Amino acid sequence: MANFSIATVFVASISLLLALTHSFSLENPTDRRILVLVDDLALKSSHSIFFNSLQARGFELDFKLSDDPKIALQRYGQHLYDGLILFSPTTERFGGSLDVAAILDFVDSGKDLIVAADANASDLIRNIAAECGIDFDEDQSAVVIDHGSYAVSETEGDHTLIAAADFIQSDVLLGSTKIEAPVLFKGIGHSLNPANSLVLKVLSASPSAYSANPKSKLSSPPSLSGSSISLVSVVQARNNARIVFSGSLDLFSNKFFKSPVQKAGSSNKYAKSGNQQFATEISKWVFHERGHLKAVNVRHHRVGETDEPSIYRINDDLEYLVEIYEWSGSSWEPYVANDVQVQFYMMSPYVLKTMSSNNKGLYIASFKVPDVYGVFQFKVEYQRLGYTSLSLAKQIPVRPFRHNEYERFIPTAFPYYGASFSTMAAFFIFSFVYLYSK
Repeated sequence: MANFSIATVFVASISLLLALTHSFSLENPTDRRILVLVDDLALKSSHSIFFNSLQARGFELDFKLSDDPKIALQRYGQHLYDGLILFSPTTERFGGSLDVAAILDFVDSGKDLIVAADANASDLIRNIAAECGIDFDEDQSAVVIDHGSYAVSETEGDHTLIAAADFIQSDVLLGSTKIEAPVLFKGIGHSLNPANSLVLKVLSASPSAYSANPKSKLSSPPSLSGSSISLVSVVQARNNARIVFSGSLDLFSNKFFKSPVQKAGSSNKYAKSGNQQFATEISKWVFHERGHLKAVNVRHHRVGETDEPSIYRINDDLEYLVEIYEWSGSSWEPYVANDVQVQFYMMSPYVLKTMSSNNKGLYIASFKVPDVYGVFQFKVEYQRLGYTSLSLAKQIPVRPFRHNEYERFIPTAFPYYGASFSTMAAFFIFSFVYLYSK
């Protein structure tokens, strides 16, 4: 009986360890276990369509109140979740061990994040955004107003319900199916920090929009106006962690998903807004169901050979090969592009070659080793909008010709050969004439 108890405890410990070490996998890069923090558990019902779509795609959602004292992102040095959704815009302080530093550390470890704010966004949410290059309007009473592109409704209102349709043109971010209907947006706008090159606007306001308090008259020009206002933005960190910032929590709500929409000044009336399609597509991107690349079978060899050498000689003809695949959400598919380049690098690129593809994931580049010896690197630095970046490096030395590898007679030296032999002949003739002439 004692042995059975020990075995049971051992199995339970192993199960706990496996649960704790569940994390981002290169074999299946899609996030699976996601922590959802909300201000009110009623959001599970009011935003159920969005959450159900995630669960239908295989995600495990763990809902907690944002002030829950038991919140923790990691335990025993292992992360408990692959992704984090913050649908708690009014939270002034998270519960447990969670704070701004913990969230940034979560992202720095390669995990993903969705943050939704609204008109009552707290300083905590604003600080998280600022750390990621997102600057919400400093006026905490300001929301986005648009008298030109508002959503037509039975009550005229203050034009804070916007019908936005200025999407980023990127299939990897928003899918290949075009979003026809405008997206309903009600919330706050933000600008992008120009010093941060990793931030992109996914949904922008129209040129007639501005950020202000709708309940008071403007006494000075608004700090944010026109197309410079971003409604939804994304960040892809250098470690390939992904973040989505939305200025509207209602954008993900059932009400906005199901609402008909008609943009002011347009005769087109849609029975359903584009919110559900937009939210679904952007969630596929942020949780690595799309746009995640991996490189395998990186190799190189001399032309006509198959074995990888330990050293090259100057002027050798070589081939560099790599296979690149993209995750489709369920399997790895060949990645097809015409802009993958390889560098043969020593202090600076001596060779920069665009690789050709067989449209089945294999990329090949052939070139001649430069007439310079030293320690080189094969380098592939691939960065494309919306895709995870690839950084490959492989070191290889290059030697000069050995003394017995040179040609016996070098064609370029024929003039010197001729000069030597002609000098010898002239000296022989001069000696003969000098010795035997009277």
